[in-house]
Amino acid sequence: MSFSERVLELALQIPEGRVVTYGSLARAAGGGALAARSISSILGKFPNKNAIPWHRIVYANGKVWFSPEDEQKRRKLYKRENIDVDKKGKIVNFEEVFIDLTDL
Repeated sequence: MSFSERVLELALQIPEGRVVTYGSLARAAGGGALAARSISSILGKFPNKNAIPWHRIVYANGKVWFSPEDEQKRRKLYKRENIDVDKKGKIVNFEEVFIDLTDL
């Protein structure tokens, strides 16, 4: 299985109410330190992008990415999954909701 295939497989396994970082996803898929930069590109090539739980993949410091078009939708998803995101886009309960994919 290729690195890209493993990234996709792992991303689809992120449980509801949990988050992973780009770096932890890359490492769990067998990538090195710089591989985290390729995660969005890899997942963006997947034909069914709507199946990917993008909101569960966050930056290492617990910061989430919001575009003006999707912020309201993503905030609703976080709230539904009991992931507490502050007004600046940082997960307040990051230590509680972060999961290490190598444990799956």
